[in-house]
Amino acid sequence: PPALLAILSNLTTAFPAPILVVQHISSGFTDGFARWLGAASGLPVHVAQAGERPLSGHVYVAPDDQHLAVGAYGALQTTRDPPCHGLRPSVDVLFRSVAERFGRRAVGVLLTGMGRDGADGLKLMADRGALTLAQDKESCVVFGMPAEAIKLGAARYVLPPPKIAEFLLATFTRGAKSEVIHGR
Repeated sequence: PPALLAILSNLTTAFPAPILVVQHISSGFTDGFARWLGAASGLPVHVAQAGERPLSGHVYVAPDDQHLAVGAYGALQTTRDPPCHGLRPSVDVLFRSVAERFGRRAVGVLLTGMGRDGADGLKLMADRGALTLAQDKESCVVFGMPAEAIKLGAARYVLPPPKIAEFLLATFTRGAKSEVIHGR
């Protein structure tokens, strides 16, 4: 959460893309997490709802024990499909859907965490032309997920959270129109 907050607190509601978040968190804590993240970042943060069309400058968090994906026409999908890497929600599920729907018009960010969730999905995003970033080792609490993505060559940029926020702002103020996907 601190790495995510460090990024989101540097963005505003004028940010020209929605931000989708998969947070590995115990079931029952997602609603409180979304409220805290919204209050702390100053951005509108929602628990994602199936069929919802995400709005620019808004943050959507995967619901308790459900995968978050992007479906037809950019609508959010939530499913109780089997866990991926033993996790539901899974960053890989989100990143795969983003790679398929948006290809080069997407940005994927993988932050600190245990295991390898998100590494394969970030690689698919990179292979489809998306901008891909991973958190650097020095700023990670647990370097597992970013390290796996870096080993695969999935992350084009490796930065600490404040620099990730700067990168996103610079990318989008140049007029780029992309979907921003943020995973942990």
